[in-house]
Amino acid sequence: MSGGGIARGRLAEERKAWRKNHPHGFVAKPDNAPDGSLDLMVWKCIIPGKPGFTRNGFLHIGVAMPCCEDYPSKPPKCKFPQGFFHPNVYPSGTVCLSILNEDYGWRPAITVKQILIGIQDLLDQPNPSDPAQTDGYQLFVQDPTEYRRRVRQQAKLYPPTL
Repeated sequence: MSGGGIARGRLAEERKAWRKNHPHGFVAKPDNAPDGSLDLMVWKCIIPGKPGFTRNGFLHIGVAMPCCEDYPSKPPKCKFPQGFFHPNVYPSGTVCLSILNEDYGWRPAITVKQILIGIQDLLDQPNPSDPAQTDGYQLFVQDPTEYRRRVRQQAKLYPPTL
């Protein structure tokens, strides 16, 4: 198999496994290509907020697989909308999470399912030792009550549909 074939084969298997067994409230599906076919290299996902913290808000995240030949040897690029408020999300929307770092925590055995669960955990429990944006970090550290209010407010912006 060529590099792109390896990536697509792996993603097809992950999609099949996801459809059989995925965490409650999560959605992950390949996007449609311009010709209407499924684009296994770009997935649309929904990560549910944990009860109590985001009041069951739903958070959209685009999981864009990198160049065909790089996955799974390199991690996918996971992005929220630009300007997403969270200490571990860059202003561009890119998620800062160890398992998505090619040089630090990524392993080719990590699946889309594990990534989405890891992002849900990060959203609920930010990592103050690895901030990616100033506003989210400062509010999280200096005023946790206001931080939680902003997170709940933001969660309302994301309806639980794709």
